[in-house]
Amino acid sequence: MFYKIEVNDHIRVTPDLFELPLEQAIIKMIKAKYDGFVSPELGVVVDVVKVTDVKEGVILPGDGSSFYETQFELLSFKAELQEVVMGKIKDITDFGAFMMIGPVEGMVHVSQSMDDFVSFSKDKVLVGRETGRSLKVGDICKSRIIATSLKDLANPKIGLTMRQIGLGKLDWIAEDISGTPKIVKKAKPEKEKGKK
Repeated sequence: MFYKIEVNDHIRVTPDLFELPLEQAIIKMIKAKYDGFVSPELGVVVDVVKVTDVKEGVILPGDGSSFYETQFELLSFKAELQEVVMGKIKDITDFGAFMMIGPVEGMVHVSQSMDDFVSFSKDKVLVGRETGRSLKVGDICKSRIIATSLKDLANPKIGLTMRQIGLGKLDWIAEDISGTPKIVKKAKPEKEKGKK
Protein backbone atom coordinates (compact mmCIF):
# COMPACT_ATOMS: atom_id res chain seq x y z
CA MET A 1 0.00 0.00 0.00
CA PHE A 2 1.16 3.53 -0.70
CA TYR A 3 1.50 5.96 2.20
CA LYS A 4 2.27 9.65 2.64
CA ILE A 5 4.69 9.87 5.56
CA GLU A 6 5.71 13.07 7.35
CA VAL A 7 9.42 13.15 8.22
CA ASN A 8 11.62 15.57 10.21
CA ASP A 9 15.31 15.50 9.32
CA HIS A 10 18.39 17.72 9.12
CA ILE A 11 19.09 18.13 5.41
CA ARG A 12 22.62 18.96 4.24
CA VAL A 13 22.72 21.35 1.25
CA THR A 14 26.08 21.37 -0.51
CA PRO A 15 27.65 24.63 -1.78
CA ASP A 16 27.10 23.71 -5.45
CA LEU A 17 23.32 24.09 -4.83
CA PHE A 18 23.49 27.51 -3.13
CA GLU A 19 22.53 29.25 -6.40
CA LEU A 20 19.13 27.46 -6.43
CA PRO A 21 16.09 28.65 -4.47
CA LEU A 22 16.31 27.11 -0.99
CA GLU A 23 13.29 24.80 -1.28
CA GLN A 24 14.47 23.48 -4.65
CA ALA A 25 17.96 22.77 -3.26
CA ILE A 26 16.48 21.00 -0.23
CA ILE A 27 14.21 18.84 -2.41
CA LYS A 28 17.24 17.80 -4.51
CA MET A 29 19.12 16.75 -1.37
CA ILE A 30 16.09 14.93 0.12
CA LYS A 31 15.71 12.98 -3.14
CA ALA A 32 19.41 12.11 -3.15
CA LYS A 33 19.13 10.82 0.42
CA TYR A 34 15.72 9.09 0.37
CA ASP A 35 14.87 7.92 -3.19
CA GLY A 36 14.84 4.11 -3.13
CA PHE A 37 15.56 4.08 0.63
CA VAL A 38 14.20 0.91 2.29
CA SER A 39 13.43 0.50 5.99
CA PRO A 40 10.87 -1.39 8.10
CA GLU A 41 9.42 1.93 9.31
CA LEU A 42 9.19 3.75 5.96
CA GLY A 43 8.90 0.84 3.52
CA VAL A 44 10.32 1.70 0.07
CA VAL A 45 10.51 5.46 -0.50
CA VAL A 46 9.18 6.38 -3.94
CA ASP A 47 9.34 10.20 -4.05
CA VAL A 48 9.24 13.49 -2.15
CA VAL A 49 5.68 14.87 -2.08
CA LYS A 50 6.44 18.34 -0.66
CA VAL A 51 8.48 20.30 1.84
CA THR A 52 6.24 21.67 4.61
CA ASP A 53 8.70 23.56 6.83
CA VAL A 54 12.34 24.70 6.75
CA LYS A 55 14.05 26.20 9.82
CA GLU A 56 17.00 28.59 9.66
CA GLY A 57 20.19 27.01 8.27
CA VAL A 58 23.41 26.33 10.17
CA ILE A 59 26.96 26.00 8.82
CA LEU A 60 29.21 23.71 10.84
CA PRO A 61 32.95 24.49 11.19
CA GLY A 62 35.03 22.46 8.72
CA ASP A 63 32.08 21.81 6.41
CA GLY A 64 31.04 24.34 3.75
CA SER A 65 27.50 22.95 3.52
CA SER A 66 24.38 24.35 5.19
CA PHE A 67 22.20 22.16 7.40
CA TYR A 68 18.45 22.82 7.62
CA GLU A 69 16.00 21.25 10.04
CA THR A 70 13.29 20.31 7.57
CA GLN A 71 9.82 18.81 7.70
CA PHE A 72 8.65 17.07 4.51
CA GLU A 73 6.31 14.41 3.15
CA LEU A 74 7.46 11.25 1.40
CA LEU A 75 5.46 8.86 -0.78
CA SER A 76 6.27 5.35 0.35
CA PHE A 77 5.23 1.78 -0.53
CA LYS A 78 4.83 -0.79 2.26
CA ALA A 79 3.92 -4.36 1.38
CA GLU A 80 1.14 -5.40 3.77
CA LEU A 81 0.34 -9.08 4.38
CA GLN A 82 -2.95 -10.19 2.74
CA GLU A 83 -3.08 -7.04 0.59
CA VAL A 84 -4.31 -7.60 -2.99
CA VAL A 85 -2.04 -5.86 -5.51
CA MET A 86 -1.91 -5.41 -9.29
CA GLY A 87 1.33 -5.93 -11.13
CA LYS A 88 3.03 -6.75 -14.40
CA ILE A 89 4.98 -9.97 -14.96
CA LYS A 90 8.64 -8.98 -15.42
CA ASP A 91 10.30 -12.38 -15.77
CA ILE A 92 9.44 -16.09 -15.63
CA THR A 93 11.73 -18.90 -14.54
CA ASP A 94 11.21 -22.62 -13.97
CA PHE A 95 10.44 -21.95 -10.28
CA GLY A 96 8.02 -19.01 -10.68
CA ALA A 97 7.17 -15.57 -11.97
CA PHE A 98 8.59 -12.20 -10.91
CA MET A 99 6.05 -9.39 -10.84
CA MET A 100 6.52 -5.64 -10.43
CA ILE A 101 4.14 -4.32 -7.78
CA GLY A 102 4.60 -0.61 -7.35
CA PRO A 103 8.32 0.14 -7.00
CA VAL A 104 9.28 -3.39 -5.85
CA GLU A 105 9.41 -6.88 -7.26
CA GLY A 106 7.44 -9.78 -5.83
CA MET A 107 7.72 -13.48 -6.61
CA VAL A 108 4.91 -15.91 -7.38
CA HIS A 109 6.23 -19.44 -6.83
CA VAL A 110 5.17 -21.83 -9.60
CA SER A 111 2.97 -23.68 -7.07
CA GLN A 112 1.15 -20.39 -6.32
CA SER A 113 0.66 -19.27 -9.94
CA MET A 114 -2.60 -21.15 -10.66
CA ASP A 115 -4.78 -23.93 -9.29
CA ASP A 116 -3.51 -26.50 -11.82
CA PHE A 117 -0.43 -28.59 -12.57
CA VAL A 118 1.95 -26.04 -14.10
CA SER A 119 4.77 -26.64 -16.55
CA PHE A 120 7.51 -24.27 -17.71
CA SER A 121 8.31 -23.92 -21.40
CA LYS A 122 11.57 -22.78 -22.96
CA ASP A 123 9.96 -19.56 -24.21
CA LYS A 124 9.42 -18.44 -20.57
CA VAL A 125 5.74 -19.34 -20.25
CA LEU A 126 3.99 -21.13 -17.39
CA VAL A 127 1.12 -23.33 -18.67
CA GLY A 128 -1.63 -25.12 -16.74
CA ARG A 129 -2.12 -28.73 -17.84
CA GLU A 130 -5.92 -28.97 -17.35
CA THR A 131 -7.02 -25.38 -18.01
CA GLY A 132 -4.50 -24.45 -20.69
CA ARG A 133 -4.08 -21.09 -18.97
CA SER A 134 -0.72 -19.48 -19.67
CA LEU A 135 1.32 -16.84 -17.88
CA LYS A 136 3.99 -14.91 -19.76
CA VAL A 137 6.15 -11.80 -19.47
CA GLY A 138 4.08 -8.61 -19.79
CA ASP A 139 0.82 -10.08 -18.41
CA ILE A 140 -1.09 -7.90 -15.93
CA CYS A 141 -2.15 -9.86 -12.85
CA LYS A 142 -3.81 -9.53 -9.45
CA SER A 143 -2.10 -11.26 -6.56
CA ARG A 144 -2.18 -11.38 -2.76
CA ILE A 145 0.87 -10.70 -0.60
CA ILE A 146 1.52 -13.79 1.55
CA ALA A 147 5.07 -13.13 2.80
CA THR A 148 7.44 -10.19 3.26
CA SER A 149 11.05 -10.01 4.38
CA LEU A 150 13.28 -6.99 4.94
CA LYS A 151 16.29 -8.96 6.26
CA ASP A 152 18.36 -7.65 3.35
CA LEU A 153 17.29 -4.00 2.98
CA ALA A 154 18.99 -3.76 -0.41
CA ASN A 155 16.80 -6.63 -1.68
CA PRO A 156 13.37 -6.81 0.00
CA LYS A 157 11.53 -10.09 -0.63
CA ILE A 158 7.78 -10.29 -1.25
CA GLY A 159 5.95 -13.59 -1.74
CA LEU A 160 2.71 -13.59 -3.75
CA THR A 161 -0.11 -16.00 -4.57
CA MET A 162 -2.57 -16.06 -7.47
CA ARG A 163 -4.40 -19.29 -6.50
CA GLN A 164 -7.42 -17.71 -4.80
CA ILE A 165 -10.71 -16.66 -6.39
CA GLY A 166 -10.47 -13.21 -7.97
CA LEU A 167 -6.69 -13.45 -8.40
CA GLY A 168 -4.48 -14.24 -11.40
CA LYS A 169 -4.13 -12.93 -14.90
CA LEU A 170 -6.91 -10.43 -15.69
CA ASP A 171 -8.22 -12.67 -18.53
CA TRP A 172 -8.62 -15.56 -16.05
CA ILE A 173 -10.56 -13.38 -13.63
CA ALA A 174 -12.91 -12.31 -16.47
CA GLU A 175 -13.43 -15.99 -17.43
CA ASP A 176 -14.16 -16.91 -13.80
CA ILE A 177 -16.71 -14.07 -13.47
CA SER A 178 -18.50 -14.95 -16.71
CA GLY A 179 -18.60 -18.62 -15.66
CA THR A 180 -17.15 -19.88 -18.92
CA PRO A 181 -13.67 -21.16 -18.15
CA LYS A 182 -11.46 -21.93 -21.08
CA ILE A 183 -10.75 -25.69 -21.08
CA VAL A 184 -8.27 -27.16 -23.50
CA LYS A 185 -9.57 -30.34 -25.13
CA LYS A 186 -7.07 -33.14 -25.07
CA ALA A 187 -6.44 -35.06 -28.30
CA LYS A 188 -7.53 -38.71 -28.26
CA PRO A 189 -4.74 -41.26 -28.48
CA GLU A 190 -4.23 -42.81 -31.95
CA LYS A 191 -5.86 -46.15 -30.95
CA GLU A 192 -9.11 -44.45 -29.90
CA LYS A 193 -9.52 -42.21 -32.99
CA GLY A 194 -11.09 -44.97 -35.15
CA LYS A 195 -13.40 -46.23 -32.36
CA LYS A 196 -16.79 -44.72 -31.63
